Amino acid sequence: MGNQEGVYRPHVDGLRAIAVSLVVLYHAFPSELPGGFVGVDIFFVISGYLITGIIARDIGSGSFGLAGFYARRVRRIFPALLVVLVVTLILGYRFMLPDAYRQLGIDTFASAAFSANIALMVQSGYFDVESAKKPLLHLWSLGIEEQFYLVWPLVLIIAARLGTSIFRTTLVIAAASFALNLAMVGTHPVATFYLPFTRAFELLAGAALALGWPETGEGRGHDSRALAGILLIGVAAWLFDSSVPFPGWRAALPVAGTMLLLSAPGAWGCRVILSSRPMVWLGLISYPHYLWHWPLLVFAAMVKTSPVTDIERGLIVCLSVFLGWATYRVIEIPIRFGRSPTLKIGGLATGMVVIAAAGIVVVRWNGFDARLPSQVRAIASVTTDATTWRIGECLLDLGRETTFAATCVDRGKHPMILLWGDSTAGALVPGLRKSQETRKFGLAQFTANSCLPALDGPPACRDNNVRVLEMAAGLDPAIVLLHANWGINFDGVADLVAALKRRTHARIVVLGRVPVWRRGLPTEVLWYYLRHQELIPERSADGLLRNWQDAAMRRQLEPLGAEFISAWDALCDASGCLTRSGPGASDLAYSDGVHLREPTSILLVAAVIDKVLGRTAGIYER
Repeated sequence: MGNQEGVYRPHVDGLRAIAVSLVVLYHAFPSELPGGFVGVDIFFVISGYLITGIIARDIGSGSFGLAGFYARRVRRIFPALLVVLVVTLILGYRFMLPDAYRQLGIDTFASAAFSANIALMVQSGYFDVESAKKPLLHLWSLGIEEQFYLVWPLVLIIAARLGTSIFRTTLVIAAASFALNLAMVGTHPVATFYLPFTRAFELLAGAALALGWPETGEGRGHDSRALAGILLIGVAAWLFDSSVPFPGWRAALPVAGTMLLLSAPGAWGCRVILSSRPMVWLGLISYPHYLWHWPLLVFAAMVKTSPVTDIERGLIVCLSVFLGWATYRVIEIPIRFGRSPTLKIGGLATGMVVIAAAGIVVVRWNGFDARLPSQVRAIASVTTDATTWRIGECLLDLGRETTFAATCVDRGKHPMILLWGDSTAGALVPGLRKSQETRKFGLAQFTANSCLPALDGPPACRDNNVRVLEMAAGLDPAIVLLHANWGINFDGVADLVAALKRRTHARIVVLGRVPVWRRGLPTEVLWYYLRHQELIPERSADGLLRNWQDAAMRRQLEPLGAEFISAWDALCDASGCLTRSGPGASDLAYSDGVHLREPTSILLVAAVIDKVLGRTAGIYER
């Protein structure tokens, strides 16, 4: 049995250091380490390995008790988590808009109840606060782990009392969890990512190793296993990215790699590198370091008017390490290992109930919106009215649906504009519908959340775009209008333009990206008020991302026969870009950083519709 002797293995803490470093560096420098999120999978395997070994040893000796087990979990998990939740709520009060702070209240309650993964799964959709702005986003993994340990000790106790092999029970449940993950990841990727049932196999992989692998620092194969393990983890961290379905089969790489490293304490790399003092030290503070790093990155991006630089991100990571060490030394160690454990457990449990109640208060008081002047509060708290975007019919969330409704095409109306893009293209629909009142054309809408109209990109988007290309070929519209929150590479868009030219007779019109407010326009309203004590002007350049896509897209797409129209030119002038069209909340131009509200959609389309229709324009009186 892997941990039957209870021997401390320093290389396990070194492996924790690798896990936390992968996750933190992925969050700080995502383009440099695109698959660093697999660090969480390493944590899961380590957790299952260590804790199952302890439970099985105690069950075998007759000393295991659920009360003692959960008391140890409280002393281990609660202290650092309470501190981070309190600090995050305080910072949120100072720097977040009411709607975002209200959402933070929900996330705080969910985190205190160890159900952040479920809350995030439910929130996932078109208009929840963007992931990069959720300070407690990273606590989903803690939710999965604690939900697992609510059930797993009971399973082990029952198996032992029934005389069933605990090892075989673990293998069967792990196989079932892995199979469920494989079955769901293609059709329900969000649920597969967040549900404990589809992630349990990672903890159970560590459990199986603890139960079925003899723990020894000697023997053949240690070096080869450790080398294979680090290679598997490295391949996953460098070759995977956020566009691939995960966990799915890909999770097997970091899981297997971690198991191989755990099984090879005698390997040179484990004895010399992972067991070195710096690696062990970083592993010991890995939990509070993990808790601190993401809120620090989120609030830094929130406070700065310009993008956070790489140097600043590096300094934030260093600050997270320092706070992790301070939390470990000053809070964790005294509470975990000091006197009066019963009193401490009562205090920690009470503290968690209080912080959960504080989250409820934030929600009930609507994010304490009274802290802002009424004019700023009204404008900064606008919501997206997306009823005309036809969500679930013609604007799909590919994690939930993949088929466009028949109503997405205005049959019998000519000329036909086929609108193809992401949710920002869906935001053009109110403007296009308004233009239909004075111009004769039909509309076909094929839009998908977070999917550029391109022949590359994530698999789900590629599959969807292939389907839309077939529909476009069948409809043969007069105009294909492509619009999205364009990225930095346009090769896939160029391939799509070429394919449309081959498959249809349509004019291909590409509408450039709308001006993007880095922190979201409602947040810019708040920050402008905090700096100047007045409402943001109707045009502003503060907080805008630089417009470089227009020239690059023109250069690459126009030679292929596409026509390019600049949305920036329609919404901006020398003084800045449109923020509002009047003094009221209903006049705010955007609901977030990229989605136009209806008045702005109407304004933009009115400015460009004649260019879009071109020679096919047919203006008539109603």
